[in-house]
Amino acid sequence: MKLREPMPELDGATTWLNGEKSKSELIGDKPTLIHFWSVSCGLCKDAMPDVNTFRDEYKDELNVIAVHMPRSEKDLDLSTIESTAKEHDISQPIYVDSEHKLTDAFENQYVPAYYVFDKDGQLRHFQAGGGGMKMLRKRVNRVLGVEQK
Repeated sequence: MKLREPMPELDGATTWLNGEKSKSELIGDKPTLIHFWSVSCGLCKDAMPDVNTFRDEYKDELNVIAVHMPRSEKDLDLSTIESTAKEHDISQPIYVDSEHKLTDAFENQYVPAYYVFDKDGQLRHFQAGGGGMKMLRKRVNRVLGVEQK
């Protein structure tokens, strides 16, 4: 995806965990962070406490959606996805993308990957890989119109 492109529709999930969300529910009210992760991704698990802190800190100002992107056949087991989500406190809605429909719509090739959309659903920031939470925080604050310290 290129910057300023609109958020793809959130349809085609194999299943949703922790409640389902649609694009129309996310747009207009507040910005949205969509993060891709996988049960077989060590970097994703290492980053999850930071993502969760972020989610909780911005809970009133930011929508947060997780997308489980399988990287192999082993990643398709729903009970493994559910137990990993519980183990890592992923309480936000999780789009389970076992058929790579959303992965393809985002043209995403990475886990972890982070997409920040403004309240109008335009892509404002993308980053992939472990770490980088300071940059993500800076970009989210910019989208929120918060002054940088």
